[in-house]
Amino acid sequence: MHDHDSCIRAALSHAESHCAREGVQLTPVRRRVLEILLEEHRALGAYEILDRLRDEGLGGQPPVVYRALDFLIRAGLVHRIETLNAFAACAHAGEGHVPVFLICRQCRHVIETPAPAGGQLERAAEGAGFAIETTVREAEGLCADCRTAA
Repeated sequence: MHDHDSCIRAALSHAESHCAREGVQLTPVRRRVLEILLEEHRALGAYEILDRLRDEGLGGQPPVVYRALDFLIRAGLVHRIETLNAFAACAHAGEGHVPVFLICRQCRHVIETPAPAGGQLERAAEGAGFAIETTVREAEGLCADCRTAA
């Protein structure tokens, strides 16, 4: 069985260590934004996060959450899920990976999995002499729970 509290503690500890190594601050707002994403285990929109911060007295203006999310993305602790216009805590923080996001079209659960190295996209770019700097790999379908329920 998954120990959610232990998972959150480990991820926050990793984030604190990572920020200390990089010489950047994991401010209380940045930490709380990451914690909210870890607690939910799903992608959240910026305004959903902002509502939580406002309820907790940590800020009520959109720039507060967007600055925190920008920092967390640059630190490799959070991913932007383009299809949902939302954000999710990185499931493999610190592992230098290229993620693929599997998004359930019914319950909106997001599964992060590493992309296989040397895939078709990389080979096509290499053949064209193109250097990929960023990619967005997202697929929509049904998760195992929704498939079982159907």
